[in-house]
Amino acid sequence: MTDASATPPPPEAPTPVPGTLALARPEDRHTRAEWEAAAAAVLRKTGRLGDADPDDAVWEKLTRTTLDGIGITPLGLPVETYAGLRPARSTGWDIRALVSGPDPKLVNEAALADLDGGVTSLWVHLDEQQSADLATVLDGVLLDLAPVVLDGAGDPRPLVQALLAVVQENGITPHADTNLGADALGDEVVDVARTARELGVRGVVVDAVDAHDRGSSDVQELGYSLWAGVRALRALADAGFSVAQAAATLEFRYAATDEQFPTIAKLRAARRLWARVLELSEASGVEQRQHAVTSRPMLSKYDPYVNMLRGTVAAFAAGVGGADAITVLPFDSPLGAPEAFGRRIARNVNHLLIDESHVAAVADPAGGAYAVEKLTDDLAAAAWAEFQLLEKDGIDAFEERVAATVARREAEIARRKRPLTGLSEFPNLAESLPERRPDPLNDAVRRYGASFEALRDEPAARPVFLATLGPVAQHTARATFATNLLAAGGVAVEVAGATSGVDELAGRYRAADSPAVACLAGSDAAYAEWGAAAADALRAAGATYVIIAGKPVDYADDACGVGVDALAFLARVRERLS
Repeated sequence: MTDASATPPPPEAPTPVPGTLALARPEDRHTRAEWEAAAAAVLRKTGRLGDADPDDAVWEKLTRTTLDGIGITPLGLPVETYAGLRPARSTGWDIRALVSGPDPKLVNEAALADLDGGVTSLWVHLDEQQSADLATVLDGVLLDLAPVVLDGAGDPRPLVQALLAVVQENGITPHADTNLGADALGDEVVDVARTARELGVRGVVVDAVDAHDRGSSDVQELGYSLWAGVRALRALADAGFSVAQAAATLEFRYAATDEQFPTIAKLRAARRLWARVLELSEASGVEQRQHAVTSRPMLSKYDPYVNMLRGTVAAFAAGVGGADAITVLPFDSPLGAPEAFGRRIARNVNHLLIDESHVAAVADPAGGAYAVEKLTDDLAAAAWAEFQLLEKDGIDAFEERVAATVARREAEIARRKRPLTGLSEFPNLAESLPERRPDPLNDAVRRYGASFEALRDEPAARPVFLATLGPVAQHTARATFATNLLAAGGVAVEVAGATSGVDELAGRYRAADSPAVACLAGSDAAYAEWGAAAADALRAAGATYVIIAGKPVDYADDACGVGVDALAFLARVRERLS
């Protein structure tokens, strides 16, 4: 069995390609220094780089850092690393739909509609008490053509027995990619794996999405998947399975997010890491089978139609990363049980990527891209270290590390360094949300925008008076910024409009039902000329809390500008409005 202290073998030097075709003329070839100079010139125009800064500072300025501290570079440079293990998939991926719900007839209707619409497998999530309903759920499903992956809360064996009864009653052999759905960490893994082997299907799911839904980073998700997968291998090996037989019964489930390149690299790194585990276990020839699911935490309850874009980017990344099966969660999932329109859009995302965009035409389209190769290598090395920590310290210490990641992510979201379109950025207070019946699958997931959603769920009772200084052209930028920021917290505004002086502004305030909070919005010149007088006039007219859109000043009680802790600021404002 694998030794967790072992490290991946040293990278091999890339093999030279003889007779390389020159794709550019000599005058079209450029050096790294030339690119740095060109990029630096652009950054200096935007103020992101100073005249005294060296050109090679562009790498630091343009590199984004993940929650794991791994840099995502703007361009790739040649690196000595693994090319990334190519997936076994050479054509379109398995389009897998999630079906769930308390009414088995409705679940069956949704499953058949999905299959008629081009879905190729079903992910059936039922409670342990619903095992008797499985025959109804699968009525009309051709189990020899459409793989079914079981996912039951609690002991999976009742669902397994129910599936066996359906198979025996119909006298069919289920598709080989059917999975009986035992949890890799569950006590029933051996029993279910034995049944799966007798039936000629898979039996165990290594569900790294569980860690993702609790807030883990990409590295932590990968490390957790290795730890859970190795535990399953050990349990099955102790029960008499060979390592190869045990590995063949596993399927790994990963989350795909709208962070495109980290998702691509994560799936590529996962295959490399699992291949290393099997190599150290003296087993070979078994490919890791991957099921990618678009992230539930990344979705937003507000402006839910943006979720279509998030799901499309995540599915594209999963396809490019080499996932064998992909589930796109419907855009209306955060609102409750998705309806037919959301399910249709979800499955059609896959068809657009496979049949119209031809994303699946190349097995590993990101292979050889220096930036992706380096990110893959960095994720793999960090995830192996996380796996070693899990082996050494156990799950409790892992949960502490995940909690620290959640806190870092929450801080970045609060400052809108991780913007959530339609929620923390560009919110629409007047939107009308589609109504959906409750879905228990949402209960175990805390969405990334949950703090902003909580504010939107209970809008402020009173608006903020937006005290705009000067003509529209001078105050529009900061007025728009403040309006969007306040709306993200469920706070509406009453806008003063174009004003020419203190007396006019104070008169507009009195006519606006005298809100308790006023926010100054204008240009730097307007602030210098009459910002302090405007604040005094607003207080004299009845304002009890004066904010300035921009940098803090001594004549305002609060300030909101780029980089402000939006959640803390909104909490202060709402308290004054209550």
